[in-house]
Amino acid sequence: MGRGKIEIKRIENANNRVVTFSKRRNGLVKKAKEITVLCDAKVALIIFASNGKMTDYCCPSMDLGAMLDQYQKLSGKKLWDAKHENLSNEIDRIKKENDSLQLELRHLKGEDIQSLNLKNLMAVEHAIQHGLDKVRDHQACYTSLHAFISMYMFAYINTFSHLNSYFGLCLAQMEFLMTKRRNEKMMVEENRQLSFQLEKIMSLVID
Repeated sequence: MGRGKIEIKRIENANNRVVTFSKRRNGLVKKAKEITVLCDAKVALIIFASNGKMTDYCCPSMDLGAMLDQYQKLSGKKLWDAKHENLSNEIDRIKKENDSLQLELRHLKGEDIQSLNLKNLMAVEHAIQHGLDKVRDHQACYTSLHAFISMYMFAYINTFSHLNSYFGLCLAQMEFLMTKRRNEKMMVEENRQLSFQLEKIMSLVID
């Protein structure tokens, strides 16, 4: 007796659903790789799990972006709107510009210059010389600034030393004046007492 046809429907048990998804996903990726190798086919596979996690595979002979562009061209279905196309073009432009800058940087470091012609070599030499001139200018500016700071600090120290000496002199003068005033007060007091004693003596003599 033959086996009955199994109905394909959503697996309600969450754990069983996760296990089945993992097995079937791995099986699909394996089959995609096999047909790529066995039949020299260009295969792309994108799978999104229920939790949003993505699994993708693309044959080594073509990247996914190129394959999607070919699909769009052959199927007549427009996958990208103008905004996405402009963004893609801008990304390509930035990537090319970055590659060009990386190559230029390697040239400035003396790497990969064997393929350069005389004009390009002269341009690299000019760029290096320009960089050296900037470094020297910056170094000269730094040296001048250092000399100015040293001169300023020397003047500041001298000024501080003079101020310190002047302050010490002022303190000495103040101390002298205070001592003089104390002595004057003492002399006034002594004169007052002498006057008092003299008056007493004079009064006794008169009496």
